[in-house]
Amino acid sequence: MKKLINFILIFSVILILSTFAIAEPNGVNVSPGASTRGGATNPGNDTNAMAGNVSELTITGFTTTQSWQGYFGNVSGTIQLANNANNVLYNWSLASPKGEIYASNASTLAWAGIQCYDEANNLTEFENMFSIGVGDADGLNETFNLNNHPEFFTNSRQFSPGECKSTKLYDSAGVGAFNEVLLTDGPNLVFTSLLSKDVNGFDNKTHDFEMLVLENGHGTDTNTTTYYFWAELE
Repeated sequence: MKKLINFILIFSVILILSTFAIAEPNGVNVSPGASTRGGATNPGNDTNAMAGNVSELTITGFTTTQSWQGYFGNVSGTIQLANNANNVLYNWSLASPKGEIYASNASTLAWAGIQCYDEANNLTEFENMFSIGVGDADGLNETFNLNNHPEFFTNSRQFSPGECKSTKLYDSAGVGAFNEVLLTDGPNLVFTSLLSKDVNGFDNKTHDFEMLVLENGHGTDTNTTTYYFWAELE
């Protein structure tokens, strides 16, 4: 039986971001909420059959992706000035801050080598990791097929508008309202959601971010994938 993929997971992120000379992203505390998935109508619509007739049918339907997990939620936290023992000299509270949320299936990342994902050289390697076939409609390059994200910074590296492969996740009207950018540190993909303050989301509720991450649910694969999260706040 194919794995039931938890397509959407609600969560909030609570974090403390320390300020250093190099603004390397910090790990965050993640509080998962309920996880749901799209359900099929069962039974489907019917039509009458009569012996001797031939009938044209126009059929529409959907199948839940076997390649992606979705996340969405809200972010709160502080920017702080502290020493390496986490003794705080001063902090600034942030409700719905600007910045980025990062997710990767690697527990440690080489932030000094962060760069745009290179589709020309890395597509086959990363799709093979998640058993995505060439030409799959929900493949990596079919999903991250835009280059129109706004400017942002990661680990003090500036990414110009539209520099990297990106996608836009939907609001309640099906319009792309949340920017997600595809980065890599070399061996690992880094899914990067650019924070938006209290935007009406796909479920008609306000969120600070929506995000897709790869997850292999093809064939008989029933294993889950662990993702680690970091943040940079402004």
